[in-house]
Amino acid sequence: MKKKLITLLFLFTVINIFGQAPTLTDAVSNKVLRPLKKVPLDEASILIYDYDGSLFSYDLESEQIGWTVKATDAFTEMCANLVTLHDGIVYVPFINGEIFAVDNQTGDIFWKSRLGNSTDQIVLKNQVPIINNGKLYITAQNGNIYALNTKDGSLAWSYKLDSTNNDIPVLYLNNKIFAQSASSLYSFDANTGKVLAQKTFEVPMYGKPATDGENVFIANEKDVLYALSPDKLDILWQFKLDENQFNVKERIFCKDKKVYFAAQGTTVSTLYAVDSKTGTQIWRRDFKDDNIEYITEDNDNIWGYTRKKKLFQIDITNGEIAFEIKLTTMPISNIEFPVDDTIFYYCDAGLIKFDLNTKDEDMYYMRTSLKDDVYSAYLKIIK
Repeated sequence: MKKKLITLLFLFTVINIFGQAPTLTDAVSNKVLRPLKKVPLDEASILIYDYDGSLFSYDLESEQIGWTVKATDAFTEMCANLVTLHDGIVYVPFINGEIFAVDNQTGDIFWKSRLGNSTDQIVLKNQVPIINNGKLYITAQNGNIYALNTKDGSLAWSYKLDSTNNDIPVLYLNNKIFAQSASSLYSFDANTGKVLAQKTFEVPMYGKPATDGENVFIANEKDVLYALSPDKLDILWQFKLDENQFNVKERIFCKDKKVYFAAQGTTVSTLYAVDSKTGTQIWRRDFKDDNIEYITEDNDNIWGYTRKKKLFQIDITNGEIAFEIKLTTMPISNIEFPVDDTIFYYCDAGLIKFDLNTKDEDMYYMRTSLKDDVYSAYLKIIK
C-alpha cells in the first residue's frame, strides 16, 4: 500500500510539473560533449543551412567553408528548419528530431539532444528554436511542444497539443509561450509549461504568432487575422482578407505598433500594413497573377520575393515600391543583408550575392552537387 501511495504521489507531481503524464513520445535524450559557454562571434562568416540537411560556416573573405555539422542519421538530407544564434552558440534542429548546440567559430558541438529515438523518430519541420531565460522552445510533428534547458539540452517540460501536425514556430512574450495547434492557440508559463489559456476557433489556425510587444497576432488557414490579448487570449479585433486570399502562414511581422503580413491568392497576392491597436488598414500593395513567397524587414524597408522570381523592396511607411526586378535565379531561403547595396539569398545552385546597383546575381558559393527535390535553405550572417 505504501509503495502504491509513493507511486501515485510521484505521478501526481510529474503531472503538476509538466501539465500531463509523460508518454514515450515525450522522451528526450541528451548528451553533453563540453560545457556550454558564451562564444565570440566570427563576424567574417555566414551560416548556411543547406537544403541537403548540412549546416556549415562560410567565410565571406576567404570564400572557404570553415566547418560543417550534420545530423547523426545519414538519410536526413533536408534542411526543413531554421537556426538560432544566441551568445555565439548556434542552435540547430534537424528533421530527424535532433537538436545541436554548436560553437559558431569552430563548429564544435556543446551538446546533442534527440526528441524520441533513432527508431521512432520525431520529425521537426519549419522550426526555429526560440531561446529565452535558459530554455529552448520548439514544437514537433508528434503533437508536442518541448522546452529544453539550453545549458545541456535536457528536457525542462513538454505538453501534448491538439494536433500532431505542428510546423509553426512558437512565440515568446512576457514569460509566456504561445503555440498554435489545429483550431487552438495556447499560452503556457514559459518556466513550468503550465497551460495559462487556450482559445479555440471555428477555423483551424495556420499562422505564426507575432507580437508588437503588447498583443498577439495570428492568422487562420483561410482569410482572417486576429488580434488577441496575451493574458486571456480575448479577441481584440479581426481583419478579413480580400476575397479569394488566404495562407498568411509565416509571412508576418510587427514593427512600430503596426502589423505587416502577406496573403496569397488565386489572382492577387497582397501585402498589408495594419494598425496593431485598431486593426485599421494603413496601406496595401497588390501583386497580380503572382504570389508572395517571403517577406522580411530591414532598415525601414520590406524586402521579399514572389513565386515568379520577382525581388522587391517596399517603403514600410507608405507601401510604395522602391525596387523591383525579375531574377534569373529562384530564391529558396531567407534574405540576408551583409553591407549596403548587396543582399544574400540561396538558390538551388548555391549562395547568390545580389548587387542592388548593377543588378548582378553573383554566384558567391556554388554547390558541388544538386538535388531534384529542393525544399528550402536558410542563411544567417554572424553579427
